Amino acid sequence: MSEKKDARFLDKIRTWARVNSPWALHYNSGSCNGCDIEILATLTPRYDVERFGIKLQGSPRHADVLICTGPVTLQSRDRLLRIYEQMPEPKFVVVVGSCGISGGVFQGCYNVLGGIEKVIPVDMYIPGCPPKPEAIIFGIVQLLEALKTGRKPDSPISLPQPAFETAGGTE
Repeated sequence: MSEKKDARFLDKIRTWARVNSPWALHYNSGSCNGCDIEILATLTPRYDVERFGIKLQGSPRHADVLICTGPVTLQSRDRLLRIYEQMPEPKFVVVVGSCGISGGVFQGCYNVLGGIEKVIPVDMYIPGCPPKPEAIIFGIVQLLEALKTGRKPDSPISLPQPAFETAGGTE
């Protein structure tokens, strides 16, 4: 009986640590660089994503969250799969931008396979071209809230498409 209590207690500690200090790895699989700039903007003092404990990592062996941008190209497919396989379990994948979701403006090109989910499973979609840093932060926080249950989401979480603003208001 006490072994079950100990196991549950350790699971709670693991979940707490995973939610409060996720380490992220950023991978560009062939985008125009717009989403990459917005992801890096979230690390600046203006947006300060580190207040949520998120730290950008350089090695897949230390990362909990893989943040992907761009469509999957034939050239990057094997590297993306290798990076995903090197990450320790449990691992989570966040796709940022329209190109990573569906291929975006590169869809139909001779060397583009499509979105990230064609190669690896995805846990969170953040739409936009490029999405604002606020949307990226909101999406990652939504994923962390879902992880508080102690397991991966059953289906990918998708944020609503952002509304376009015009001079007279929103359309």
